[in-house]
Amino acid sequence: MSSYLYELPTTGSVSFSDFAIDTTEGNVYTARIANATQARANIRGVLKQSRRTDSEDRDYLRIIKVLDDYTPHLRGIIACVQSDELQLKHEPVFSWRTTLSATLFNTSPRLRLPSLQADLASTLLTYAMALSNFSHSVIVSLGAYEYERTISETSRKEKDERLNFGVTLLCRASGVFSAISEDVLGELDKFGSGGAGWVRPPDLCKEVNAALAKMALADAQSLAIRKLLSKAAFESTLSPGPPLPRSHPSTALIAKLHLDCAELYSSARTLAMAPSRFSLTSGLKVSFGSTPKSQGDSGGGSGEVSADLLKYLEKESKFHSAIAHKWLGVDAGETAQPGKGGEAVGFLKWALQELEDLHTPRLSKGLGIRRDGAKDRDHDGKRQDRKARTEKELKSVKVFLEHYRKINDSLTFDPVPKTSELQALIPEGRTAVAAKAYVFPDPAFGPGSKGYQMRAQTRNRIQESEDETLGLEALRIGGQANNNRHDPVADDSSDDDSNREGTSTATRMYAGAGSYF
Repeated sequence: MSSYLYELPTTGSVSFSDFAIDTTEGNVYTARIANATQARANIRGVLKQSRRTDSEDRDYLRIIKVLDDYTPHLRGIIACVQSDELQLKHEPVFSWRTTLSATLFNTSPRLRLPSLQADLASTLLTYAMALSNFSHSVIVSLGAYEYERTISETSRKEKDERLNFGVTLLCRASGVFSAISEDVLGELDKFGSGGAGWVRPPDLCKEVNAALAKMALADAQSLAIRKLLSKAAFESTLSPGPPLPRSHPSTALIAKLHLDCAELYSSARTLAMAPSRFSLTSGLKVSFGSTPKSQGDSGGGSGEVSADLLKYLEKESKFHSAIAHKWLGVDAGETAQPGKGGEAVGFLKWALQELEDLHTPRLSKGLGIRRDGAKDRDHDGKRQDRKARTEKELKSVKVFLEHYRKINDSLTFDPVPKTSELQALIPEGRTAVAAKAYVFPDPAFGPGSKGYQMRAQTRNRIQESEDETLGLEALRIGGQANNNRHDPVADDSSDDDSNREGTSTATRMYAGAGSYF
């Protein structure tokens, strides 16, 4: 069991200085704009290199890091544009290849997507796909370790942890897909109309991204079930089938977990088909992207999600539904109660029929022409993996069915319920994992960034210091004014003193002053 393997898109070159004008005093964002251009050029380079590399040799961790580095720069430009610290000469247009849309020749057409929000959505979409593909590469590297007879307990537990790491990556991917659907595309509705003649590709539809979030969560739960059964699978290697080992988890719990997976895949498929239903009900043949005159190298599209993705969702839903019926049958067979023997046989026969239907190859509808050998090998590899998984489960179901049928035919003699009766006995599914909410990084610059907040705090402190200095100066000037109002009184006092002094002198200067009588 592993997750869906996406074809990562590529993007064209963009220079933000071509359309972003720094309106701040001193042009403080000029260097930041150049850094954003370089960060986006790194994305273009790493995605092109990945496209030319075989799937088993692709460095998804590097792709994730490069996308992580670019997102804060793009958010900084968006924040500055919204606060009028940057002005746009014209609406920017970003070139991206769509990899989720259905096309006649199964190619990935290049589209021209207007607005900064469209570039943010495409960047995060690629980021979530890379997380899912990274999980896929981790799981493939583990192999079927739980069935290796010579594996040590320590080695098995180490690989269990790696398996759990793959689950974590898928939970993160589910959170990113949800953030695109619930937040980013809402902002695109608000700020990025795209102008006349522009129709969104399926990659930028809310329903499709919500479907991808559910699919990633279902893939994660599928891996979580595998981890839960790891020890029991190892102990059953020599003697598969009944009786179950002591380490085996609750069969009812395993059935409920598979039922939840089947429900997630089914609802994801329903959401993913929303764009095609819209094009049918509107009566229009949707050609997404820019208008053909301005598009040039775009191949257009049907507005539908690719057939590979829809087939994956359909097959996974049916597979997990069949495995849930298998474990419901085993749970009934292990329960020593009247009537349970017939239920065990009924559920296992149902599971066997479903798995045989999945195993039987059917001719694919429509014309599918592959673009390159690498994509052919990826498709064939996934098909062989699913076939081997189905064959293994077919053998397991046949072993359990034969065992419980013998018991029912020789001991319990319970009637085998019809499928319609068994459907009423199916419990609700149970969730074992949850999506990890995506936290948007702070802008690298501009409003909302740490540097911007520090500069604002510094300006506030400077302003407070200047206000305090002005206040002290006002108090000093006011004191001098008060002193000046008291100066005339002081002059009068001086005059009085001099008058008294003059009077005294005049008194001493009369005729005969100082003579002795």
